[in-house]
Amino acid sequence: MTDSAKTRPIYTNIHITQIVGYRLPLAGKVSILHRVSAVLMFLLLPFVVWMLDSSLTSQISYDSFTNVFAAGFGVIPAWFVKLVTLGLLWAYLHHFIAGVRHLWMDATHSVSKAQGHSSAVVTMALSIGLTLVLGAKLFGLY
Repeated sequence: MTDSAKTRPIYTNIHITQIVGYRLPLAGKVSILHRVSAVLMFLLLPFVVWMLDSSLTSQISYDSFTNVFAAGFGVIPAWFVKLVTLGLLWAYLHHFIAGVRHLWMDATHSVSKAQGHSSAVVTMALSIGLTLVLGAKLFGLY
């Protein structure tokens, strides 16, 4: 047996104290963010229901709904409402794109490390890019 075979590290389950130094691959980060986006959408569901109800009830409620994005709501400033809406936009976009990624991987049996990494890059680029474009529209940059 050579020396290199003896000094080779043995990988076991990581301990809670090793989480900080653990380098998770991008596909793992996308998978975790997929779960985080689902929790965020679930927690913001009352906000989504309020937005839908306010925007569809009547013209007066729609005007008050759009006024929240311009003037705020009570003590909550308008920029915070827009920031929460931007978080909701990111959660929906990321969850949708990551879900399509998982469906595509299941349908095409794309389970190699390289394909997982490349699809994770596409997922992150699309979700962040679309969020930036819609966020610029939300904050009135165009």
